[in-house]
Amino acid sequence: MPVNGIQVCLETFGERTDPPLLLLAGEASSMDWWDDEFCRRLAAGGRFVIRYDHRDTGRSTSFPAGAGYSGADLMNDALGVLDALGVPAAHLVGLSLGGALAQRIAVEQPHRVLTLTLIATSAGLGPDAVPVLAGVTAVAVRTAPATEVRLRAPADEIDWSDRRTAVAGLIAEIRSRGGPFTPDEPQLRRLAERVFDRSANLATARLNHRLAGFGPPVRDRLPAVTAPTLILHGTLDQRFPPEHPRELARVIPGSRLVWLEGVGHEVPPRAVWNQVLTEILGEPADPLTPAA
Repeated sequence: MPVNGIQVCLETFGERTDPPLLLLAGEASSMDWWDDEFCRRLAAGGRFVIRYDHRDTGRSTSFPAGAGYSGADLMNDALGVLDALGVPAAHLVGLSLGGALAQRIAVEQPHRVLTLTLIATSAGLGPDAVPVLAGVTAVAVRTAPATEVRLRAPADEIDWSDRRTAVAGLIAEIRSRGGPFTPDEPQLRRLAERVFDRSANLATARLNHRLAGFGPPVRDRLPAVTAPTLILHGTLDQRFPPEHPRELARVIPGSRLVWLEGVGHEVPPRAVWNQVLTEILGEPADPLTPAA
């Protein structure tokens, strides 16, 4: 569909008469990362589920390297998807970068947000937070007398244009970020092959999304969020350690933090779907309930 002057590929599940729920994927990730069955189960729970390919991913418009768009453009694409479907407001469920985009929508366009679910994401850099930047892995190194945080760039030596090596690279990335419940190799291979086959240029998408970043910080504006907010975070997430979700829970009024045991920085694996679906589809958090 035409969105903000580009073409965005989207898919819906369920009945249009049900409350809309928009899934926002992570950095350089197409909608394929939201499992088909996961989407169907959300729809069975009474939601009109919408997933879409970010620009430069899947079947949405692909740009040349260094295209120069911003995190604000990625946010406006999400809002444009809702506009294209005639949806005035939706439940937002964002993962990693998608969670950052959802936060920005909640502070800049609060009337578009019914509820907010933030998965494996961050409020940004708080005074006590470990610095983690888009596209960079934070590695804590124990040295005397303290822990030093070093930043390591991702492995970009992979030839993302070659199907075999790209699929192997995606599988390795998922495994490195995951935990004991991360899907097994055959399932990961099917996902990685689908992602590759639906993508125009994986290398360009990764570069352009990294350059776009999350947009200007919104952390100081999060206390103004009024939407009932659920924070889901894996106990094994190394990209955003525990201080990140705790900071989100501290600054967003009435938010509720729920830990996903044994989950890394990944789309919630099937082993925790019952917990995740129950939380997302349950009654909204009471705005007066203190954060966990």
